[in-house]
Amino acid sequence: MKISLALAFLGIFGALSVVVAEDRYQYFTWVVTYGTIYPLGVPQQGILINGQFPGPRIDGITNDNIVVNVINKLDEKFLITWNGIKQRRTSWQDGVLGTNCPIPPKSNWTYKFQLKDQIGTYTYFPSTKLHRAAGAFGALNIAQRSVIDIPYPAPDGEFTLLVGDWYKTNHKVLRRLLDYGKKLPPPDGLLINGQRDSAVFPGQAGKTYKFRVSNVGLSTSINFRIKNHSLKLIEVEGAHTLQDTYESFDVHVGQSVAFLVTLNQPVNAYYIVASSRFTGTTVLTATATLQYAGSGSKASGPLPIGPTTDVDWSLKQAKSIRLNLTANAARPNPQGSFHYGTIPAVRTLVLANSEERIGGKLRYAVNKISHMNPLTALKLADWFNIPKVFSLNSIPDVPPPASTPAKLGTSVFGITLHDFVEIIFQNNEDTIQSWHMDGSSFYVVGYEYGVWKPDSRKTYNLADGVPRYTVQVYPKSWSAILVSLDNKGMWNLRSAILPRQYLGQELYLRVWNNEKSLYTEANIPDNALFCGFAKHLH
Repeated sequence: MKISLALAFLGIFGALSVVVAEDRYQYFTWVVTYGTIYPLGVPQQGILINGQFPGPRIDGITNDNIVVNVINKLDEKFLITWNGIKQRRTSWQDGVLGTNCPIPPKSNWTYKFQLKDQIGTYTYFPSTKLHRAAGAFGALNIAQRSVIDIPYPAPDGEFTLLVGDWYKTNHKVLRRLLDYGKKLPPPDGLLINGQRDSAVFPGQAGKTYKFRVSNVGLSTSINFRIKNHSLKLIEVEGAHTLQDTYESFDVHVGQSVAFLVTLNQPVNAYYIVASSRFTGTTVLTATATLQYAGSGSKASGPLPIGPTTDVDWSLKQAKSIRLNLTANAARPNPQGSFHYGTIPAVRTLVLANSEERIGGKLRYAVNKISHMNPLTALKLADWFNIPKVFSLNSIPDVPPPASTPAKLGTSVFGITLHDFVEIIFQNNEDTIQSWHMDGSSFYVVGYEYGVWKPDSRKTYNLADGVPRYTVQVYPKSWSAILVSLDNKGMWNLRSAILPRQYLGQELYLRVWNNEKSLYTEANIPDNALFCGFAKHLH
């Protein structure tokens, strides 16, 4: 009898432990609509979430479960992707056309994902058509659990800044230009949190604040600075960095960073400035105000000067960013405990971007393949073995000769789960590039001018490169990353520059093994949408 009672007690206690140990859930309902906005002083149609532009901010804690019911009240199909969120074991929630069927107009779909073992500064935005040019983007910040130390004194507050280029032209008109084979004109301005010059960030003299800064633009790198204040870099895309101090900092398309800023100047108002980089003689500028408490004045005087077209300056700054090897991240172990530099790569992919003409129309390609999304989501085709949607390794591992004609195709690399892969982004063009990978963080190990060669590995940083999810590639240059592809699924690797991605500069990594296990990949969700050849499966 005593043994039975004891076992019963243990069973109840065990059940309670499971309940208590479950991570927090956050539930959101987002209604996506059109609405009139005035970001550059003139009325235009924007895409709003719950009536907001930019969209609502999500403030999470490591391991939170996020449930977002997206109600699409637009006249077009719609998807949101979670920029930098790893979606452990479930690319079903990634929100791009290779993994999700889009949400039809006048209907809804619910995302369910976990902020598993992540901290830092992230964003979300629409991945369909050119919707990002009209809004529906926002911030997703992940704080560390209280039991995990942060490697700097707790700030007295924090601010989130979404910075990016902007067009007055309607997103459908911009899309038609691309569909007709034309380039987009230069953007009309820059915005900070949806405003050109009126955002205010209040603080008290002597206190220190965290500034989370993300480039949510379509195509323009920006330089960020605050008049008379220094920026202490503390985080890049979920990784704690060495805490070097900068007067200004380049943030490329799709990237997110965080700084500590101490209000150590006389009580006053100071300009916060974002200006365009590598845009020739036309420099776009957006301003905001750092307002000290007790100061009734407005920011005044000349704006702090920033770099404009200098590539060397930006390249040198990029190389100065190093990982804080002793700091904890989302887990208590040091960030430097994963010795990526000692792991041999099993495969090298050299990906060369190029501007092409196919059928007389402008397209962008990777290794001479300009990606076209099939009507059937690649993940559905893979899961249900639907033929004639894609084939593995339909894109070469290295660029073909420059004289090779480009063609349209569906670009998918077949990768074995847990492969450690070296990827070179080779940019032979005169414009800066930005690349983003879904599902995994990668170690940025090198940036250099010229054409990458195997001997270039001698220049790699194999000790304290920063793991991130977006990397810039300078004009006529290459960038190298190393990545452990340990997240099973169908994952998007794309240009973060929207016109280039829309016209084909993207591909997919099918990370796979033949083990059917929930420990490696979740089952298809009960609420999955079906499209293309998979539509009948619904």
